[in-house]
Amino acid sequence: MKHSSQNSKKKLSIPPLAYAAAAVAAIGGILFGFDTGIISGAILFVQHDFSMTISERSWAVSMVLVGAIIGSASGGYLSDKLGRRKSIISSAALVVIGTIIITASPDVYLFFAGRFIIGTGIGVASFISPMYISEVAPKSIRGAMVSLNQLMVTVGILVAYMVSLYFSPSGNWRAMFFAAVIPAVALIIGMIVLPSSPRWLVFKGNVDKAMNVAERFTYDKEKADDAIRQMEIENKEQKNAKISELWSPSVRYVTIIGVMMAVLQQATGINTVIYFAPTIFEFAGYADATASIAASVGVGIVNVILTIVSIFLVDRVGRRPLLLVSLSGMILSLLGLSAVFSIGAASLGVYTAVFLMTYIASFAIGLGPIFWLLIAEIYPLRVRGKAMSVATVANWTSNFVISLTFLGLVSLLGTNTVFFMYAIVGVISLIFVLKLVPETKGLSLEEITKK
Repeated sequence: MKHSSQNSKKKLSIPPLAYAAAAVAAIGGILFGFDTGIISGAILFVQHDFSMTISERSWAVSMVLVGAIIGSASGGYLSDKLGRRKSIISSAALVVIGTIIITASPDVYLFFAGRFIIGTGIGVASFISPMYISEVAPKSIRGAMVSLNQLMVTVGILVAYMVSLYFSPSGNWRAMFFAAVIPAVALIIGMIVLPSSPRWLVFKGNVDKAMNVAERFTYDKEKADDAIRQMEIENKEQKNAKISELWSPSVRYVTIIGVMMAVLQQATGINTVIYFAPTIFEFAGYADATASIAASVGVGIVNVILTIVSIFLVDRVGRRPLLLVSLSGMILSLLGLSAVFSIGAASLGVYTAVFLMTYIASFAIGLGPIFWLLIAEIYPLRVRGKAMSVATVANWTSNFVISLTFLGLVSLLGTNTVFFMYAIVGVISLIFVLKLVPETKGLSLEEITKK
């Protein structure tokens, strides 16, 4: 009977635990998406309650990004010190605390403080969640499982838009923000019952426990033995790793790729759409807040659908082809938006919706999920925690700069010019991917390290 049970396990190939771990960790993506996306609808009401200036509106959106920069900067240390699992639990707890502060805030300053604390939590989760998934997922589905995190980000954004739409008739922005407590508590409970990453257990010297966990994720003792031996070899080097090693000759190339992809992903303007979609629709002539938020829900739905398509394609087509298609579509859509706002047609709103949807669809099928997948794959284990932290800091910093300057640039240069600028960055990004970004499809993390 025991032999039959082992055979049936092998037939399953991929244990349910691997899927469960990826799914729970990806709730961190929901928090990421919800807490960055909810401001897009809520700001239309918050700005009136607190009589915000344009500068204060920009900071209300961007303060969460200041926290995210700090959270992601400390995330590498936390992931090595506490482990992936406990770091994710801590990040969700910060989201709960920040959310309570926001919903109770009597003025703009306490509102900013709550946004900052939430940002710190999602900054930590933004790279430790995909790191945990990449370290427990079998290589045959690793790309899809890590991309699941990005899918949950898009689901979180869509849920944020729908929650905003539900409460928009009453203008109850405090209830909009409080909804974040639900996925945060779910993430805390889920991570409490999941095991630690076997890679982190090896890093802490707990090899026997790492072996037991690895077997639970593979159903194959031989594969688990091989993986643990490889981790032990790399771990001997990792313990003395310094952040300066990211610029050593053996790592410099992937460091540049990670940081540049982080910057370019944001500099194409994606989060101006995520954070300001209802505002952009108001620029295009949508009559009121509810209509603008309703139009944004359509953008959110497209984002989710195309991210699902990307998950099915990433381990079949590969990373590079999807990135090239993605950037090409984004460039064309940005040029279309620039043209529409330049012409100022009577049907501006319809064309704006079309080009925003093709833009978000193009992003979702490639640049959105694949950036996070690449930074979970390309770095050697020795410096992976520190390297992912640096790339994530670069991503959040770029996000902050783009988001903080969007409304000011629109006021100064016009919406058409701003979208044209993002299109130029898209062309630079396309050239960068074409020339420098490697293909990692079908390779284990150990094989990528050797390569």
